[in-house]
Amino acid sequence: MTRPLVALTMGDPAGIGPEICLRAMSDIDVLERCIPVVFGSAGVMKRAASACGIKASFMDIALQEWNDKHIAQEPLVVDCGAIDPDEVEPGKVNGICGKASYAYLKQGIKAATEGHVSAIATAPIHKVSLHLGNIRFPGHTEILAELTGTKSYCMMMAAAEIKVSLVTTHLPLKKVPPMVTKERVVEVITLTAQALQRFGSNEARIAVCGMNPHAGEEGLFGDEEAGAIRPAIEQAISSGYNIEGPMSPDVAFLPEHRKDIDAYVVMYHDQGLIPFKMLAFDEGVNITLGLPIVRTSVDHGTAFDIAWKGRASAGSMIQAVMWALRLAGRQ
Repeated sequence: MTRPLVALTMGDPAGIGPEICLRAMSDIDVLERCIPVVFGSAGVMKRAASACGIKASFMDIALQEWNDKHIAQEPLVVDCGAIDPDEVEPGKVNGICGKASYAYLKQGIKAATEGHVSAIATAPIHKVSLHLGNIRFPGHTEILAELTGTKSYCMMMAAAEIKVSLVTTHLPLKKVPPMVTKERVVEVITLTAQALQRFGSNEARIAVCGMNPHAGEEGLFGDEEAGAIRPAIEQAISSGYNIEGPMSPDVAFLPEHRKDIDAYVVMYHDQGLIPFKMLAFDEGVNITLGLPIVRTSVDHGTAFDIAWKGRASAGSMIQAVMWALRLAGRQ
């Protein structure tokens, strides 16, 4: 069977994105299942390969040539021409790099939307570099939603050990409570249940965490549970979903609970990301639910402190490709 094409977006050129893309596109398991097409900078990839001591083998073509043919028969780097490779200083925040990382993502989304690749797996971007490059988005998820015209979406962190969907993502804690509404919680529960069905879990059990200590303690520590979370759970149950909660966040992730739970819905970033990364840092991936395309990503950042030093693990990037193939129905 013809191997599908999977787009890898290179992420911030000054981070570990070039290195983990190089390692992923030469991984035996990846190459058995797909043909990686990296949207990025061929010059940066070559510089990073030399700096990291990676013997990489790939073809590279200009963006215009890709747009003319949309063909790859071996690992390919599509040079988007968004940056001068010599301008990249590894490990440094730079608006030029932020702007380039946006250009790579935009081209990856275009390739997926037009059906030229089966899915996209994204390397990390740096939010400060994005803003210095005048790209005013909090992160990948919001860019993907905007460029695909998606209104109903959420972030799921996924691994074999644990799956977590987020009601809110990159927000200061003081801005979280107004965003925890019945409608939003129902939306995230629904998207999560639909994703679990795609993974083969038709009788999935979803645990919904409360927002406050001890899930509000009957209103003593907050009213979000009574006003939004519990009514959302009741509506989801009436729609036929198997839901438990609101669960107290301090016990929800204990092993005796996890063995019976297919996925968690959490109210804010650290509530879900701390247990997730403790359990699955090297294997976890970020999936954007609700998009018209399949998008996965690594579950870590740009790691500027080890950029271009040959020390970055490509485990999460490789898993992002594997999950992307699974979601696209190609594995």
